[in-house]
Amino acid sequence: MGEIGIGRLEYLYDLNYCDLLMIERGYYRRSRDAWSASRWSTYHMMAAFCGSKALNENGIYHPKDLIEFPWDNEQEAVNLTDQEYEDMQAEMAAFNAANAQSG
Repeated sequence: MGEIGIGRLEYLYDLNYCDLLMIERGYYRRSRDAWSASRWSTYHMMAAFCGSKALNENGIYHPKDLIEFPWDNEQEAVNLTDQEYEDMQAEMAAFNAANAQSG
């Protein structure tokens, strides 16, 4: 948990399951954004130094042509209906209530 910036005691005693999911998603999103920004800037530096014509001759037309990441081919998030969202909230509330009583 140190890499994410959460102390051990906070992780063990203060956070519930929903908090942990949100922290994990945020961490991975920041990591993915950093890698994507690096790929983008590398592409533009290569275009500046080599010229876009040289890149195109080598089959590089877009930053994704340099390197593909696993998340490049992921589908967009599915939008939930209001009922599905309410069901998920109720399930999470029940989970948190059960764990609050046992903790």
